[in-house]
Order: sequence, then structure tokens, then C-alpha cells
Amino acid sequence: MSTTTLSVIEMVRGFSDYMNRVAYRGERFVVMKGRKPIAEISPITAGRLLGELEAVLQSLPRLTPAEAESFAADLDAARATLPGQGLS
Repeated sequence: MSTTTLSVIEMVRGFSDYMNRVAYRGERFVVMKGRKPIAEISPITAGRLLGELEAVLQSLPRLTPAEAESFAADLDAARATLPGQGLS
């Protein structure tokens, strides 16, 4: 996504609009004071979208049956050593 450059005055006059554009459209802005960039306003990265879950799961390595059994045994051992910790 491209970055738009704004003056401080433009940002102040349209603050709410620019914040909505960042929040809902994912736009980015560089705020300039004179000819000097002083701030960048951009969305906070919050992780991945639910729609990407299938692709993420497909990208994970596959366990062999022996690895899956070993992993299950490790989980059981961890649960046994941490009783009452809400692990289930």
C-alpha cells in the first residue's frame, strides 16, 4: 500500500477522517512539518485474518505418525507436571 504525505495542518483539520482511513482502509500517512517528515501514521499489525487460516495451516510441516505420538506423549507429560494449571 502506498503512503500519502500530509502537512500538519491537513492532519489536524481532517484528523478524524485520517484516523478512520487508517483504521478501516489500512492507509498510511507521513505527516510533514515544513519539508521535514515528523511522524508516520499507520495501522497496527494485529496478526492474520481469519480468511488466511487455511493457508497458514497448510504451510505448517506435517508430522509423521511417530512424531505425532511423541508430541502427544510430551503434552501428556507436561499436563501431569502442571496439575491444576488449567491445561487440558
